[in-house]
Amino acid sequence: MFTGIVEELGEVVAVEQLEDASRFRLRGPLVTEGAQHGDSIAVNGVCLTVVEFGDGEFTADVMAETLKRSSLGALDVGSRVNLERPMAVGGRLGGHIVQGHVDGTGTILDRTPSEHWELVKVGLPAHLSRYVVEKGSITVDGVSLTVVEVADDWFTISLIPTTLDLTTLGIKRSGDPVNLEVDVIAKYVERLLGTDAKENGK
Repeated sequence: MFTGIVEELGEVVAVEQLEDASRFRLRGPLVTEGAQHGDSIAVNGVCLTVVEFGDGEFTADVMAETLKRSSLGALDVGSRVNLERPMAVGGRLGGHIVQGHVDGTGTILDRTPSEHWELVKVGLPAHLSRYVVEKGSITVDGVSLTVVEVADDWFTISLIPTTLDLTTLGIKRSGDPVNLEVDVIAKYVERLLGTDAKENGK
């Protein structure tokens, strides 16, 4: 489980294309501190398993399903990535409950800079629209954010200087893909209400 509070801006140092998967080597001295084989690290909001580690870098295998559902397949050597270790039990929940299970990808549509913040408009896939609400939480490339405004096919987020400086959202441009994870509680509620309705014959 993660919180969507990015700990480190990392970098892809190697990409190996396999038959139905990819192997990434990423640099992240902070998130690999004390890392062990099998640990989880979120990369742009995608929960990956540490296969190898050392010298401030770690390797993770990305299966075909993950490549299909996320924007990790677009990463190349030199790409910057948002990194976060799992939440420690007993720690502060600074963002919201994030699983690292990407629900789909969106696209940066527009950026409106201001003196102290920046408004970013993101394309919203139709199948995720019902889970996104104004002032609700959404994870964009692993960053926990509050939705400012939402429509059927887009939503906006407001980025403070810290987020712009310390995450990849500061360097994303219009047309760039981003990973989206909606609030898992909304999905559970929908599922439970659907089950109740069927059981009651509705």
